[in-house]
Amino acid sequence: MVVEDEPMLLMAAVDAIKDTGFAILAASNADDAIRLLEADPQIRLVFTDIEMAGTMDGLKLAAYVHDRWPPVEIIVTSGRMLVEDIKLPARGIFMPKPYRPEELTTQISCLIG
Repeated sequence: MVVEDEPMLLMAAVDAIKDTGFAILAASNADDAIRLLEADPQIRLVFTDIEMAGTMDGLKLAAYVHDRWPPVEIIVTSGRMLVEDIKLPARGIFMPKPYRPEELTTQISCLIG
């Protein structure tokens, strides 16, 4: 699942992931992402921007997902922040923006095969 509040960036990430053959869901904020996670137990990875409008940012979403769905892998991204590993949930990965689509798909493949 991709969680991004900027429509163009959301579409770009979804397109990059679709090209790999993975099924992909998209959410524009944390609340939508949580609803999708509750509805679909097959979700194995969340790729989220850190800075988003709504009830929680991407770091809070990552922590929530890790606590509620521990097997779900998490990748967070930002073009404005550098995240220290201690701020990420266990196994969480940070990818700074701009990232290359092939970097994203390689990370996803490594995490979920």
